[in-house]
Amino acid sequence: MAETAAALRALAHNVRAARTRAGLSLDELGRRAQVSKGALVALEKAQGNPNFATLVRLADTLGVSVSALMEGPAEGRVRVVAADAVAPLWTGERGSEARLMLTTSGPAPVEVWRWRLEPGEEYPSHPHQAGVVETVSVTAGRMTLVVDGTEYPVEAGQTAAFDGDTPHTYRGAGTESCHLVMTVHLPPGPASTA
Repeated sequence: MAETAAALRALAHNVRAARTRAGLSLDELGRRAQVSKGALVALEKAQGNPNFATLVRLADTLGVSVSALMEGPAEGRVRVVAADAVAPLWTGERGSEARLMLTTSGPAPVEVWRWRLEPGEEYPSHPHQAGVVETVSVTAGRMTLVVDGTEYPVEAGQTAAFDGDTPHTYRGAGTESCHLVMTVHLPPGPASTA
């Protein structure tokens, strides 16, 4: 429970700081990110509980990574993160999940995600800001990657890369769980300011 409260405080601080740096009012951020002002007020008071899609829309609107909104202070030169130490940011009805493991620092950060997709379950993503590149590396099972309406089968041992500024969907395929590592490569510039 204390970890959840600390995570909400870090999220509240980071959203407020990024909004202030961007020079946006609550109303303007809400309009651009398609999030209600009430939800933003609660979030900045560490009382909100935003879903994954809301976090992505806020991050894209503010020009930061999702993890930049969620991270606490830096912990040192090397971070080792166990999958079970990170709560899923998205869970599907059939048991699929996505966990943001970490984000690298520097002028063009990279988010590293662990996904499990159950057969037939999918996660549709809205387009990200221009310059975002995503990769998916399937480690077990298979998936269907849908980019701008075109389907691409990706199997264990294969990696696909695509520009994330177009609609895209991850869908579990086959009869067993699909495990994959997804990276989001953010462009240098305002998006790298945490």
